[in-house]
Amino acid sequence: MPGKVSPEELLAHVFDRSGRIDDETVLQGPADGEDAAAIDWPGGDLVVSSDPISLAASQVGTLGVAVACNDVAASGADPRWLTVVVMLPGEDASFETIAADLDEAAADVGATIVGGHSEYVDQLERPLVSLTAMGATESFVPTGGAEPGDEVVLTKAAGIEGTAILATDFGADLDVDDAVCERAERYFEEISVVPDARIVREYATAMHDPTEGGVAAGLVELARASGVRLEVDREAVPIREETETLCAAAGVDPLRIFGSGALLATVPGGTSDACLDALEEVGLEAAVIGTVHEGDPELVLDGEVIADAVADDLYPLWESADADG
Repeated sequence: MPGKVSPEELLAHVFDRSGRIDDETVLQGPADGEDAAAIDWPGGDLVVSSDPISLAASQVGTLGVAVACNDVAASGADPRWLTVVVMLPGEDASFETIAADLDEAAADVGATIVGGHSEYVDQLERPLVSLTAMGATESFVPTGGAEPGDEVVLTKAAGIEGTAILATDFGADLDVDDAVCERAERYFEEISVVPDARIVREYATAMHDPTEGGVAAGLVELARASGVRLEVDREAVPIREETETLCAAAGVDPLRIFGSGALLATVPGGTSDACLDALEEVGLEAAVIGTVHEGDPELVLDGEVIADAVADDLYPLWESADADG
């Protein structure tokens, strides 16, 4: 089944195979739940993250920049530089659109595309875009920094990216009003969490960008990285009307679809009100959705214990669409 390589496979094959191991400039290397590396350099901490976009059929350039830059922002840095790899199926006609989207999205977050690679690959069925984002910070914020007693904060809402994908990739086949899909398609404009992170990093002990597998997966990854138990109330998780409508029509869980656009964070107990007020001042919604406790690294969602990686509910939809040809 498509999706991320499991944490167990990464532990077995990747984490102990990072080349030179005596480099003291590496502050954060490959680890369970960590989406970005941190390197000590003269300008502070250099944060580096790579991410691909392969299955979304619409706005892959825009999504690619956002997803890569989100991981840098969720580590406390401002994205500044990007490298881009674009792989196209055959003589694909979308190159111009992808390049234009990359340019516009990079400018929007204040980043410069400094290099990359492009080529045509006959074996591909749709474009594959992979980006590496880099930025600098004086205070790296890991995924694994949550402490017992912290509160869990989510900005915006669950399933923002997934909702937009449902509208663009599957909306024509779902029993929903066109107006719902039109509103949901505009969610692509909210994928970036760079503005969110600039506020939240002043309070956070940990930050994480929920992507594949949605908010549920992001919470599990944060719990595993921090070695804590997260207790979350599903009713406290903000879910927009368009998300509820499209997810109900597609038979998917809003907490288990691509979650880019929201930022997960833990903040010390008693500081969440100040964090939410600061977000509200710049027009960003947020909510406290749970608490951090000592215990096994797991998510407890309305009493359901989730300790293993969470698969994204959109993958079966893509597989079904590909099978139907």
